[in-house]
Amino acid sequence: MAINWYPGHMHKARKEMLNVLPQMDVIIEMTDARIPASSENPVIAELKSQKPCIKLLSKSDLADPALTEQWQQFWLQEHGVQSLAITTDEPGRIKQLPDLIRKLVPANTAQTRKIQALIVGIPNVGKSTLINYLLGRPAAKTGNEPAVTKAQQKLHLSDDIVLNDTPGILWPKFENTNGGYRLAITGAIRDTAIDYQDIALFLAGFLASHYPQQLQHRYQVVAPAGELDTQDEIDLLEQIGKKRGAKGAGGRVNLHKAAEVLIHDYRSGSIGNITLETPEMIKSELVEVARLRAEREAIEKAKQEKRAKKKKGVRH
Repeated sequence: MAINWYPGHMHKARKEMLNVLPQMDVIIEMTDARIPASSENPVIAELKSQKPCIKLLSKSDLADPALTEQWQQFWLQEHGVQSLAITTDEPGRIKQLPDLIRKLVPANTAQTRKIQALIVGIPNVGKSTLINYLLGRPAAKTGNEPAVTKAQQKLHLSDDIVLNDTPGILWPKFENTNGGYRLAITGAIRDTAIDYQDIALFLAGFLASHYPQQLQHRYQVVAPAGELDTQDEIDLLEQIGKKRGAKGAGGRVNLHKAAEVLIHDYRSGSIGNITLETPEMIKSELVEVARLRAEREAIEKAKQEKRAKKKKGVRH
């Protein structure tokens, strides 16, 4: 899937974030509980071992609770990262954040100056809503679409904690194609930059393989067993379209309308509490990403060597 959406302010925000990171005492990364790994910023992933990190799994009320717990245990065991599963419907969990920040920062730091915390996250993950709740006032602009925050700002969370807010940023290239699909499905990428039908087919296949009962309950359709091919996914989307009246000229199913139904139902939680990835799934995908990267690098190296030999032969 090709996604052509990387606004100029994101490039600027990434550079600014890298500049301020050395001065930060703790990193708070908001991820989407439905896609904990795909919504993780690669830059932050590289720095987890260098600075204390807190993972906030937002929209946990829309995610599979068993898999949310699995992800929290994975981060703690693999990287020593603390985490909180949060939702605005349970404010008590959000209120735990300041105390968790204090616990992760060395005592001598907290005694000599204010704690500097950097909060980062992908677009539309709910970062601005969280900040406003913590501060008890509308300090950050919110919206129901990605990329509302456009610039960094310093916010005094308490007498001893300064929250450095950053714009929600993505990265210009998705090496893991499946991760790109998941970001699009959950709404992290503007709808104008994606193909609804394309991502809906991906979602239909995933739901049929991992959440068939929820799919059947919502749409009264029977999903094919096992892994689906492209035609299976199209047939399933057509079934959903028929059940939900997504029809076009001549009474035929309008796949785009059917795709909109499926994506909107998923985002609202109408299909159920569904998480699109597991730690084991991501580990397997990253192995494949590394293999493909190595192949590309080997091909490029061979081309460079060939060009070098050709150039050397011309000189002689």
